[in-house]
Amino acid sequence: MIEQSAGGPGPGPIRNANPLQPREAVILSVRREAEEVLTYTMAFTDPEARRRYTFIPGQFNMISIWGVEEAPLSLCSAPRPDGSFDHTVRGIGNLTRALLCLREGDKVGARGPYGVGWPMEAARGRDLLIVGGGLGMATLRSAVEAALAAPTAYRSLTIVYGARTPDNLLYTYDFDRWQAQTGGRLYLTVDRADGQTWQGRVGVVTTVLHEESLPYPEMVAFVVGPEVMMRFTVVELLSRGLQPENLYLSMERRMRCGVARCGHCFFGPKFVCRDGPVFQYPDIQHLLGRDV
Repeated sequence: MIEQSAGGPGPGPIRNANPLQPREAVILSVRREAEEVLTYTMAFTDPEARRRYTFIPGQFNMISIWGVEEAPLSLCSAPRPDGSFDHTVRGIGNLTRALLCLREGDKVGARGPYGVGWPMEAARGRDLLIVGGGLGMATLRSAVEAALAAPTAYRSLTIVYGARTPDNLLYTYDFDRWQAQTGGRLYLTVDRADGQTWQGRVGVVTTVLHEESLPYPEMVAFVVGPEVMMRFTVVELLSRGLQPENLYLSMERRMRCGVARCGHCFFGPKFVCRDGPVFQYPDIQHLLGRDV
C-alpha cells in the first residue's frame, strides 16, 4: 500500500516488510541530455507496485544496481497514470557511472518515493517562479511539468534556467513547449558560449532576475542549483521583494538509507532525506553559510 512519507504530507514509499528492500524496476527508455548525462524512464516490473506508485514533484527514489551500490536520484517527471518515472543521471559516482552503461530492458532496484516535495498545492492560485542552475533543473522539471499539466491552477509560471555552456542545458527538446505554455516566460542563460552558436543570454541567473520586471512580492519561488548559486539567488529574490516564507530550496546531501536511519545526510539538526530535500527558506536560513 501507499503510506505517508515520514518527512511530510503526500504519497510515500510502497511498503515492503523490509523498508530498505528495493523492488525490481525495468528501464523503458534512455534519452541523451548532454555529455555523460542521460534520462532514464523506469517502471516497477510488479504490476501492482507499478499501479500504486505515485509521488510529489521534488521527491526522490533510492536506485540500486546489484553488486554496485545504491544512491538517491531526484524524480524529474510529473506523476504519470502508467506509473512510470524519470531520473536524469550524470556519471559522477559508482552508481551513476554504472547506470550510464545500462540500456532499455535492463533491470535496477528502486524504492521510494522519499522526502518532502515541492509545495505544489500551497502555490496554487499564485505566481510560480522556478529558478534552476545546471543539473538542478532535473529536480525542478517535475514541478514544471506538474504546473503545466494544471494550467488554470497557477496565476502564472516563470522559468529561469542557467547552465555553464549551451551544451550543458538539459531538456532542450522541452523548451519550445515550455516557452509556448508559459506565454514566453522561459528565460535561458549560460555562463559562457564557448564559441558555440548561441543567440540567448550570457550571464548568471541572478542577472536575469535583476533585469526582468516580475511580480516578486506575489510569487512563490522554487530554487535548485549549486549552493553558491542558491545563496546569491536568495539574496536577489529577497532584495526584489519576494517574501521569505514563499521561497523554497532543494538541498543536495549524500543520502544512504532514505528513511533517516543512517545519519549520512545531517543538515544541521535536520535529515535531508526525511525533513527535505525541499525546505522552506526560513527553516534553513542559518545553515546556508550566510544570513540575509
